[in-house]
Amino acid sequence: MGSSLTPNIYDFLIKLDPFDKLSSEIVESLANHVKVRYLAKGEKIEFSALCQERYLYIIRTGAIEQRRRDGQLRARLGEEDQFGFTFLAPLQNAEDGYQAEAIQDSLLYLVPHTDVQTVCLEHPEFANYFASHAQLRLTSAVNDAAGREEDKGLFFRRVGEIASENIAIVDVNTPIQDVAQTMCGEERSRSSCAVVMRDGEIVGVVTDRDMTSGVVATGIGIHEPISMVMTQNPQLIQADDKVIQAISIMLQYNIRCLPVVQGKEVVGLLTTSHLVHNHRTQALFLIEKIKYASSVNTLAALNVEKQSIFESLVESGVSAEIQGRVMSMIMDAFTRRLLQINEELLGPPPCDYAWVVAGSHARNEVHMLSDQDSALVLAHDAKPEDMLYFTHLSMRVCNGLAACGYPLCDGKYMAASPKWCQPIQVWKEYYRKWVSSPEYNKLLSISVFLEVRSIYGNSELVEDLQQHLHQCIQNSQNFLPALVRDAIDTQPPLGIFNNLVLEKGGDNSNTLNIKKYALNLIIDLARIFSLAAGGSMTGTEERFRFAAQQGTMSEDSCQNIIGAYKFITQVRFQHQLQALREGKEPNNHISPDSFSSFERKHLKDAFKIISELQDVAKLRFVKG
Repeated sequence: MGSSLTPNIYDFLIKLDPFDKLSSEIVESLANHVKVRYLAKGEKIEFSALCQERYLYIIRTGAIEQRRRDGQLRARLGEEDQFGFTFLAPLQNAEDGYQAEAIQDSLLYLVPHTDVQTVCLEHPEFANYFASHAQLRLTSAVNDAAGREEDKGLFFRRVGEIASENIAIVDVNTPIQDVAQTMCGEERSRSSCAVVMRDGEIVGVVTDRDMTSGVVATGIGIHEPISMVMTQNPQLIQADDKVIQAISIMLQYNIRCLPVVQGKEVVGLLTTSHLVHNHRTQALFLIEKIKYASSVNTLAALNVEKQSIFESLVESGVSAEIQGRVMSMIMDAFTRRLLQINEELLGPPPCDYAWVVAGSHARNEVHMLSDQDSALVLAHDAKPEDMLYFTHLSMRVCNGLAACGYPLCDGKYMAASPKWCQPIQVWKEYYRKWVSSPEYNKLLSISVFLEVRSIYGNSELVEDLQQHLHQCIQNSQNFLPALVRDAIDTQPPLGIFNNLVLEKGGDNSNTLNIKKYALNLIIDLARIFSLAAGGSMTGTEERFRFAAQQGTMSEDSCQNIIGAYKFITQVRFQHQLQALREGKEPNNHISPDSFSSFERKHLKDAFKIISELQDVAKLRFVKG
């Protein structure tokens, strides 16, 4: 390469992923060996086992289309894209090759394979980019951007690491007075909770508040057995579980003390006060404030703290799964408190009910753009005159959530809509019709309510409804194929250049809708493979893992698509964070010009993985 061109090539490479991971000396050495090639539109490069000279090709300007030997499109590539690295290892035969054709006048930089291989051997982080499997490259990309999970603070720590060892363990027949004395103990050994045992099994817990409300307030004799005031069948958490799992249980069941066990042995105690005061987690502070807010106005004033938590989660690099879980717990807390406040205003409900969340909220994947998706499932004995109470309750709660920063659903999939506030027998009929006759408009409704989660009220109503839904799906031959056909109707982009994947017209013209063309497609696929395996979980990642465990999809496919999901979500959140920092309204529309070289390369890996899994779903579930 002529010395006059080397500085330009160096300036280009030093900013290009993965060359930006190398020292300036190495990049300069590579730049000195680069060849420059011009391809006029229509010119081709052949790749086969017969090729003597091999290069890594980098598109400086222009666009390239790759096609396999049978003419099938392999990929479309634009500026800064690289190809030819799949040939770093020798091909077994010429049939494995492909053809690259310039679909625009193009200028290419050619880096000799011998130079690339030398650098790969000495720099693993550089070599990961050129892994032959997209999943390996995505895993490396996610790790590079997010860091190690164990470095991300409290939520990733094991419960056993932070649990208090001060816990009272008593027999079920122990007198109340003796239990109280055991809980008080010496100052260093005081415990706010006692675990009640029978024949080596945990049968209950009793807290200091139980002692106040169950003994002092009701006048039960202090010599009565502790079984008279204990909470039976308590929630437990394993010592090896993550802290975030424990927090989720405590919020869902509104409990302040959670016994920690190793197998069946009690090893510690986790309390909300311990978490808040000793670990000062921002999200827990907010949730505590929400729990004790006395009005809608007080709750609405906490919205700014919710945004601050989202920003800190993204900045700290915790995984998308944890971000979604934390933001979902906060939305759960807002919803529960609004229900409690409005029950106090309207009086006790006339019948049992369950407040159900759907969509991203049900999947525990809430983010800054999440709106409300909710429903009310009423008990079988609900009377027509009961509907007035629940209409007022749901409207007040939905409007309250809007005041707290959760927009009303444009599609009106909310409990405040009469259609989605019904007795359980009506809901069962909804599901039966949706599954048995999955036309487009019915698919739209069921796609919202296929994943639901009860966060308040009688959860057994929702469990009954979910069992009914899965029975309907098992009895239907047409439902899954209809879901698949709907899911693959939108295809992910194979490349990002010119106007290939951009929105046309309107305020978001010439942007990539990362939700429509990527995330929604992954969520749809998770739903399909999980339902096919009989799963009832709602989270996207856990659905894929369950499907792999049940053999509905391969382990490789599972790891590939989870890697794609993590990376795309990471990109989405980073761009939303940037919008917030600039004082703009965050959205899902991203200009391709704003993608870094790093993001653009790995997004293409992710899009390819989505497309391949769509093909698998079509072959597996759609006949004919």
